[in-house]
Amino acid sequence: MADESFNDLKKHSAQPGQVEWIGLCTSRRGAVRSVESVMAREGTGLDGDHHAANGNSKRQVTLIQAEHLPVIASLIGREAVTPNELRRNVLVSGINLLSLKDQKFRVGAALLQGTGPCVPCSRMEEVLGTGGYNAMRGHGGICARVLEEGTLSVGDAVRMVIEEPDDGQPTLF
Repeated sequence: MADESFNDLKKHSAQPGQVEWIGLCTSRRGAVRSVESVMAREGTGLDGDHHAANGNSKRQVTLIQAEHLPVIASLIGREAVTPNELRRNVLVSGINLLSLKDQKFRVGAALLQGTGPCVPCSRMEEVLGTGGYNAMRGHGGICARVLEEGTLSVGDAVRMVIEEPDDGQPTLF
């Protein structure tokens, strides 16, 4: 293990994650609608999400870690925050989402690629109150692009995919 490079270390998750909640933004500044499953479309994003109309964006799907919700709530002095308040598409537990940045990963049947952090917008101040923007900094999750279409459902596993150079076949971790 001591001989592994940092790039090798980035290829392993301790365990798969799990989808806890899925939400679709109905329109710009519109309500977030909870759904049990949704189709992820290559090149656009999630069916019914207003961000999907933006074409080949790096922000086709937004994911946030369930473990961060209590931290965000604590930082703004609230007992709890809900995923729909945070305006992300997929709430995931059990896996460090930052480890999926720049990586391919499966959520249900869809293949996604992390494109970077999902930084908060000024809307967080409006939705969460004073300090909401700063409470979200470092806890906003990641953005992803859809590489292969497929259905995402609550309860689905979230698994990192590593393409092994020997045979070119993807390996799930």
